[in-house]
Amino acid sequence: MSVVLNFKSHLSELFAQALREVAPDVAQSEILIERPKLAAHGDYACNLAMQLAKPLRKSPRDIAQALIAALPESDVIAKLEIAGAGFINVFIATAAKRGVVRGVLQAGAGYGHVHVGGGRKVGVEFVSANPTGPLHVGHGRGAAVGDCLCNVLHAAGWNVTREFYYNDAGAQIDNLTLSVQLRCKGITPDDPSWPESGYRGDYILDVANAYMAMETVEADGPTPCAKFQDGSGPSPRLLPQTAGSAITSDLANVVCSPSRMASSSTSNVSGAHDLHITGKGDVNDAEAIRHFAVAYLRREQDLDLRAFEVEFDVFSLESALYTDGKVEEAVGKLIASGHTYEQDGALWLRTTDFGDDKDRVMRKSDGGYTYFVPDVAYHLDKWRRGFVRVINEQGADHHSTITRVRAGLQALDVGIPKGWPEYVLHQMVTVLRNGQEVKISKRAGSYVTLRDLIDEVGCDATRYFLAARHPDSQLVFDIDLAKSKSNENPVYYIQYAHARISAVLAQWGGERKALLAANFGLLDSEYETALLQQMIDYPQVIENAALELAPHLIAFYLKELAADFHSYYNASRFLVEDEAMKLARLALIAAVAQVMRNGLAILGVSAPEKM
Repeated sequence: MSVVLNFKSHLSELFAQALREVAPDVAQSEILIERPKLAAHGDYACNLAMQLAKPLRKSPRDIAQALIAALPESDVIAKLEIAGAGFINVFIATAAKRGVVRGVLQAGAGYGHVHVGGGRKVGVEFVSANPTGPLHVGHGRGAAVGDCLCNVLHAAGWNVTREFYYNDAGAQIDNLTLSVQLRCKGITPDDPSWPESGYRGDYILDVANAYMAMETVEADGPTPCAKFQDGSGPSPRLLPQTAGSAITSDLANVVCSPSRMASSSTSNVSGAHDLHITGKGDVNDAEAIRHFAVAYLRREQDLDLRAFEVEFDVFSLESALYTDGKVEEAVGKLIASGHTYEQDGALWLRTTDFGDDKDRVMRKSDGGYTYFVPDVAYHLDKWRRGFVRVINEQGADHHSTITRVRAGLQALDVGIPKGWPEYVLHQMVTVLRNGQEVKISKRAGSYVTLRDLIDEVGCDATRYFLAARHPDSQLVFDIDLAKSKSNENPVYYIQYAHARISAVLAQWGGERKALLAANFGLLDSEYETALLQQMIDYPQVIENAALELAPHLIAFYLKELAADFHSYYNASRFLVEDEAMKLARLALIAAVAQVMRNGLAILGVSAPEKM
């Protein structure tokens, strides 16, 4: 019997062949293969016969009979039944189910990968924090969800590019500059003259001290892969005090090693730059302070992301959209398209033509652009880089920008489809310790930083907890739970399952290749059947997570898989005297461990062999 690793895809292909024979003149119908809610209705069900009833003008049950007769033979199928109005229930052969053990062991890290993406390009932008301070826990949720989403899309067959957009221009950067300048002058946030919009965290003093000491934020790194237009991209680091030199650019670069699961991008974003920035030490040079502060905090954010094991293929800069003329070009195109008008000294875009509730100002009467205009220019650049699909993972506070950005892109009249880009918005995170909300970080002053969580509970637990719920839902991060070594902690629960399997296999000490020859027909207990079904479902979980842009489904799945394994472990012995039974059970749990590793890799969580 041939090994089938994705039963749903296999059945879809079989029904597609039957469709071509039964209804060759009917346009291709979508073939839905679903899991019935009741086991008595089979392993899978297909409603194709009911879809064909209207175009063929026949009874769905008669069409179902014809489809079954035309279905190619497959040793995966044990039997087919027609139910209800015309559902075709499919029962998978027991031998085929058991064969998934061999399939998983042979496929290894590739098990679960599907091909719905077909190698098409998708750009995923996430985190995209303003370089005005350390990354907070909300950025951390965006980083976890975005990174896991990239991994899911890669496993689903998409060619993924991970992108970070630095908002290094605008009022917030002006506030940062003023805050650092005041600290350079010895003025503290407690002073009555401190601006209400100023930044108060201790990190502002760190930036000011580094600037006054004329330290250098310098780029180094042997293997740049995160790139700007000119192809360079080493990561900045803070060097010991050096002699002051002129500020040359705030576009210091960030490096990454190739993304864990996504191939490196060859698309680069504009931004000419030099390799280092040195503090000038002049408290009155606001421009020099601005350049240094932005570079320093970009470096800090990069260190936070590295600690979180998040990497990017491309970095882009809002400032470069202006210096490269891309904002002006986009505005010119919008004017030429006829979708703008002048009123009260301002330039307006008729976003109401594209579903907005009112028109929006593009260029204010003072000549400055509103915040959504560079976003339109930025996404036009993405379109030109060949992305058939773009997904932005952002905080829920960006909801109001979706309609106007899409409207601006439609108004360009360059062929960008409706609903482009797509958005995944995450809700707020509340951090608890001892049942009480943790509201501030000593370093940041006004919020909990991502680094606080990583230092407190570790990277694994932080990534899992931040990605384990639907982004639309509010998230409570319980520090005490995340640190606990108990079954209530889902990270510990899953990792402990993997460690248990590793311990059993280490105690056995045999050659792993011997497991491929095991007699899987011996796997017939209720616990073994449950684990087999869990592994069979894994490719479908990947596909669903990719289609729904919902990486939290992987976390749910892993918790269920771990629960089924722990039940099996508590009820069974593995190193039994019966050699055939021993190999069959060891092969099963080795396959379970492989699926756990694959799923944990998508979440960016380790799979320890000892705990």
